[in-house]
Amino acid sequence: MSSKKKSKMTEIAGRLKQAGLRPTRQRLALAGLLFRQGDRHLTAESLYEDAARAGHALSLATVYNTLNQFTAAGLLRQVAVDAERSYFDTNTGEHQHFYCADDGTLIDIPGQAIAITGVPAPPKGMAVEQVDVVVRVRRS
Repeated sequence: MSSKKKSKMTEIAGRLKQAGLRPTRQRLALAGLLFRQGDRHLTAESLYEDAARAGHALSLATVYNTLNQFTAAGLLRQVAVDAERSYFDTNTGEHQHFYCADDGTLIDIPGQAIAITGVPAPPKGMAVEQVDVVVRVRRS
């Protein structure tokens, strides 16, 4: 393994530890794929395919479990596009999304580009955690 790759894996292991996750072989492999090239939107299935192409022998259940653990730890943001499709976003900052129905891609909308007003008061004993906006588009 090159020193650059070792350095990246050490950085990823530190990121997992900081999030309260043990850097297991599977988590390191998936985190390496997730965080290797900036902000990305992936489904569990597309990450599973990336892992298989990279030579990682992981089950789809392991991929789902790891994505859910990363989301719970704040490393990812889950974006539900509809009842059948969920994406995992490596950009956890404040922003919204365009969803292109033609090819199933998500495109970030910068946080300041959409103003969200009129959010109702939550029920007693609850607080609004996050508001997600998905703008559905088609290519013209």
